[in-house]
Amino acid sequence: MDDTTQDGDFATRLIAWHRKHGRHDLPWQATRDPYRIWLSEIMLQQTQVDTVIPYYARFLARFPDLASLAAAPVDDVLALWSGLGYYARARNLHKAAQAVVAQHGGAFPRRAAEIAELPGIGRSTAAAIAAFAFGERAAILDGNVKRVLCRAFGIDGFPGERAVEQRLWALAEALLPQTGIGTYIQAQMDLGATLCTRGRPACGRCPMAEICVALRDERVAELPAARPKKAVPQRHARVAVIVADGRVLLERRPPSGIWGGLLALPEVPEHEADAARWVAARYGLTPRGATTLAPLNHAFTHFRLEITPVRVDVAPAGHAVADGDHRWLALADLEGAGLPTPVRRILTELARAPQEAPQGRLAF
Repeated sequence: MDDTTQDGDFATRLIAWHRKHGRHDLPWQATRDPYRIWLSEIMLQQTQVDTVIPYYARFLARFPDLASLAAAPVDDVLALWSGLGYYARARNLHKAAQAVVAQHGGAFPRRAAEIAELPGIGRSTAAAIAAFAFGERAAILDGNVKRVLCRAFGIDGFPGERAVEQRLWALAEALLPQTGIGTYIQAQMDLGATLCTRGRPACGRCPMAEICVALRDERVAELPAARPKKAVPQRHARVAVIVADGRVLLERRPPSGIWGGLLALPEVPEHEADAARWVAARYGLTPRGATTLAPLNHAFTHFRLEITPVRVDVAPAGHAVADGDHRWLALADLEGAGLPTPVRRILTELARAPQEAPQGRLAF
């Protein structure tokens, strides 16, 4: 198989396949509005299409354009993002909207290089936005595209390694067609998402079957190479579920780090054996009793966290402790609050049976 022939066939085969078999009815495809395209690209990072679609609709209903997003409090943005995960995406989305207003007069930049300078937008995402919204001839290299290129061209090595990634970028740029860039970019995404999947790829229906090096050499299962395995650390934390009159005390997380900017349950320091005493000392509240609830597990990208909630009932608190970093939230008002998934699970269980400790181990 000649590399020149393979390179020339790639875009032609891909575009022809997409015309008949690609995805054409996703809610963000029928627009050239860079705001809507950008929103979809950010939501689709690390998240499946079926999960994103309802979030995308709700987000646009609340923030129909970039100006409304930039003017909104970040708490409102995080609340709409709650449950979608990877919350730095929401914070950066808000910062980027404000940057477009402040630095570009509210007009979304047209060139990929300029778009990539906005918070939370990397090279590949910037190229996708520029291609879809403005027709710029720019290469992308998301996870789906890396997998397709590694298999079709027999690229060895873990794609996250710098040398391998540089080779893939060079290949992605060399393969760009002269015209139809938006269709080509979408076709790359669709092929990786629907046929050239990580597990159980449908090679028999793939438009690259005749030129795919991995298929020819029976290496489809090997490529792309997996990330070198590392032991996943297990961490532990106790959180205080401080309850008074059907309300729970929440603490604002720091803007960076895990669950940045979200409302969460206060974490009891490891050296504090008595959670009720710690609540009394820190918040000046009067505990009426403490109950250790069922632990739950939550998986992050690089570690697993076991969370042990300790319910601490306190005397009516009025507006005590309510400040910029703390908030009393009624258990009946959980739906609209920006909460991390495990915190929402704990409080939802509490709201269902406020006088009973949930039984068993919760897992995520």
